[in-house]
Amino acid sequence: MRKFLILLCFTIAFVSCDSNQNKKIKTVEITFQKEGRLTLSKASGKDIITLDVELAETDYERETGLMHRASMKDTQGMLFIFPTEFPRSFFMKNTLIPLDIIYLDAKMKIVSFQENAIPLDETGLPSEIPAMYVLEVNAGLAEKWLLEIGDGITLLKN
Repeated sequence: MRKFLILLCFTIAFVSCDSNQNKKIKTVEITFQKEGRLTLSKASGKDIITLDVELAETDYERETGLMHRASMKDTQGMLFIFPTEFPRSFFMKNTLIPLDIIYLDAKMKIVSFQENAIPLDETGLPSEIPAMYVLEVNAGLAEKWLLEIGDGITLLKN
């Protein structure tokens, strides 16, 4: 009887372990959520481009950012909004797409860039001076749009 109980327990454990191996974990793809429109403009006032933006306004949204996303259109971006102007530094942990990181002051004027940030790299990418807003767009767009220190943004929330 004892051998039977041991064999029964072993069989149940083996079968339950084996059945878990066939289960697939479903992950939900994070998709872009348009929460506003942002216009980039030269310091002279001439508009460069208008983007659809997702906003990162809470601690969780700012900490997560564009992590785990497979792609983003060139007409999209993420705007991080902080409560105060402060020296900022971003990194690319769990970020799968190369980005340009554009730091802006409280007046929404560009104060610093980190272009062509490398996916998954955990090296800090600091602003050169304090920033209150940070715009992330696909890598290479800051150069394509000829962005410069002093250019700015205008945000229109949904």
